[in-house]
Amino acid sequence: MRALRLVLPLVAAFGLSACADMNPTQQRVATGALGGGALGGVIGSFSGNAGLGALLGAGAGTAGGFLYDQSQPRYDDRRAPQRDYRRDDDRRYWR
Repeated sequence: MRALRLVLPLVAAFGLSACADMNPTQQRVATGALGGGALGGVIGSFSGNAGLGALLGAGAGTAGGFLYDQSQPRYDDRRAPQRDYRRDDDRRYWR
């Protein structure tokens, strides 16, 4: 039991560090899967099958994270089309 207390935070830290080189879609899907799996495991433990609950929760969280990501391009400034101020019709504002 003592070894589990040391290994679990280490595994969690390595798991989170793997998310550093992801694009926003991958981050949102992974976050949804992680949150859904955790919540599904907790809810499943009440019914006696935490593994199945975690699996179903991870699947639902993955779908939710993907759907959330697909709804965000309209509101996320990093994905908005950038205006090109070097076009000829816009040069009159820069002179």
